[in-house]
Amino acid sequence: MKFALIIFAICCQQLVIGQAPTKEWQIRTAVLPLAEDLRSGATVLGYDEKGEIVTLRKGTNDMICLADDPTKSNFSVAAYHKSLEPFMIRGRELKKQGMDFQAIFDQREKEVRSGELEMPDKTTLYVLSGDLDANNEPVNTKLRFVVYIPFATAESTGLPTFPLVPGAPWIMNPGTHRAHIMINPNYETEEN
Repeated sequence: MKFALIIFAICCQQLVIGQAPTKEWQIRTAVLPLAEDLRSGATVLGYDEKGEIVTLRKGTNDMICLADDPTKSNFSVAAYHKSLEPFMIRGRELKKQGMDFQAIFDQREKEVRSGELEMPDKTTLYVLSGDLDANNEPVNTKLRFVVYIPFATAESTGLPTFPLVPGAPWIMNPGTHRAHIMINPNYETEEN
């Protein structure tokens, strides 16, 4: 009997793995990268039971949040200004077509340069990543800031191409559509 209960518990656990978390959990955790005053008005994109990205909540401000991908082992949510949404949508479309990171990068570079894909001249992305504890709550989180400045270079910004000290800003992908200032603060957030 005890063996049958163990098998039943394992089977039930397998049914839960890979399922999208509740809409409420996705919304609550997706907005964590934002300042508190922006959270309630942000649009939230999350995952349905098929793993498709869907709108979980239509917002009233200019921010869009993306919930944690339930197929990934670590916790990671992002928030960005709505002006970046065409870029993000295109990346998701290309990924769905089976393209890897470099192919997506190259395709979007071509489309931004040709004017086919809209890329704002400056915008911000926030990424909160970490782990999930036994209660499915984010822990050990770190907040990363990304300021997109397409086609900027180290020369045009005065920024180095690597962090000079932990947490210092630097420019990544200089000279491309995806040029951005990276700021990886060297700390763990207390509460998010």
